[in-house]
Amino acid sequence: MKKLMNWLKQPAALAAVAGVAAAAVVLSVAELIGAFFTARATPIIALGSTFIDFTPPWMKDFAIATFGTNDKAALFVGMGLTILVLACILGVVAYRKWALGVAGVLLMGAVIVASVVTRAGVRPLDAIPTVLGTVAGLAALRLLVAPLWRLKAWPEAPADTGAEEPGRPASSRRRFFAAAGITVAGAGIAATGGRLLSAARSNIAKARDALQLPAPVKAATAVPAGVQSPVAGVTPWSTPNADFYRIDTALSVPEINAEDWELRVHGLVEQEVRLRFQDLLDADLIESHVTLTCVSNPVGGNLAGNARWLGLPIREVLKRARPQAGADMVLSTSIDGFSASTPLEVLQDDRDAMLAIGMNGEPLPLEHGYPVRMVVPGLYGFVSATKWVVDLEVTRFADNKAYWTQRGWSERGPIKTMARVEVPKSFAKVPAGRVAIGGTAWAQTRGITKVEVQIDNNPWAEAVLSAEASLITWRQWSFDWDATPGPHYIKVRATDGTGEVQTDRRADPVPDGASGWQSVMVTVE
Repeated sequence: MKKLMNWLKQPAALAAVAGVAAAAVVLSVAELIGAFFTARATPIIALGSTFIDFTPPWMKDFAIATFGTNDKAALFVGMGLTILVLACILGVVAYRKWALGVAGVLLMGAVIVASVVTRAGVRPLDAIPTVLGTVAGLAALRLLVAPLWRLKAWPEAPADTGAEEPGRPASSRRRFFAAAGITVAGAGIAATGGRLLSAARSNIAKARDALQLPAPVKAATAVPAGVQSPVAGVTPWSTPNADFYRIDTALSVPEINAEDWELRVHGLVEQEVRLRFQDLLDADLIESHVTLTCVSNPVGGNLAGNARWLGLPIREVLKRARPQAGADMVLSTSIDGFSASTPLEVLQDDRDAMLAIGMNGEPLPLEHGYPVRMVVPGLYGFVSATKWVVDLEVTRFADNKAYWTQRGWSERGPIKTMARVEVPKSFAKVPAGRVAIGGTAWAQTRGITKVEVQIDNNPWAEAVLSAEASLITWRQWSFDWDATPGPHYIKVRATDGTGEVQTDRRADPVPDGASGWQSVMVTVE
């Protein structure tokens, strides 16, 4: 503590503190003023979204593999640390040469403004919060650095004598800490006020809660008894909304007023079509259980979920638009700029790809695409599951590339056959004797006809399959094992409805999904 206090007496250290306080002012003022603009106009959201846009696939995979669905929280922490370091550097630079400090702050402001105005759906006026925040930050930096300059004009003096004359080091330091404390407190109040004001101005959540979904003309097929694995601890066959995985590029969940939502269907079509949300409510909607899977899901991963979706078949919309000869892809775009390339024939066949408005009997949660998203059985989400969808362009793979295709992923993403062990967990300790093993397998649109388990190097043994609800949902399984003491490895593989056995070839998620057999190590005591 004493070393820290001595360090804080150094002008350079105080200048670093000044830089951090000024950065807090930039962000908090922008947050407060940004409450009157789109959420994507705030610096943190804009910078984070820009970072995601330029993130190479290997870094994205590392983030998801390491942090899972907490990848966005990890990004915010990383951004916070980066901003902290840069703010310290700018504070020291401004103390030593004010002009260079001003140039550095203005450069950072320009970078943030560029990040803001290049976001999808953002107007040039949405740069105002950042501009005003930068001006306020410069003013705060000047206010805090000025007392430090006065320290240079005085030789070091004992605290008892220095404190008697204004401008002496002790007096200047006290003035600095007082100003810094007031600045940081003010920044905190402004940031909190901005958050509260944004929440008060937004009524999207209330509108969503008040929405009454219509009954489908074609209800979901009744779920047969016995779809749930009898093994305790296996994932629920139907995934609750709160537990459904979320992987997308949106740092700030888009808030769309359903009354303002519109979908444009255009491109290589005979007739451009525009749909309003009320058109969907008035349409002949269908309901279906569909398992979705993220392409970033590693072998044995949990980025998959099964839900009951309500929506309008996309093939009905395409019938109205009448795609032209030669078209082979639909480029779907979210309100935040994300896009996905979906094969046209997949959206026209009988797999019931839909514009979904409901999830498990309630309106889509905001984070899962409210008011409208795409649900396409059999394809990974990066080429099909566009949330907050506002545009469908009928086009050709040869003419357009989607968000992740531009970053090295495949154009088409059929889901691979996969099985995972959920019980027991890897590195678990289990008692000798009868041990229940269980898990889930999927091969959407093909179905699962067999799951096999291998203990160590023993022959593969067939597991007991739970009941099958449909070919587009996952299927659970169970296996009884007479466990003997010692370490053991449990492997699992599945066979799909075409008779193809899950490959043992290990592949990373890039470019079209992970593959391989999961192996779980347990210790029997």
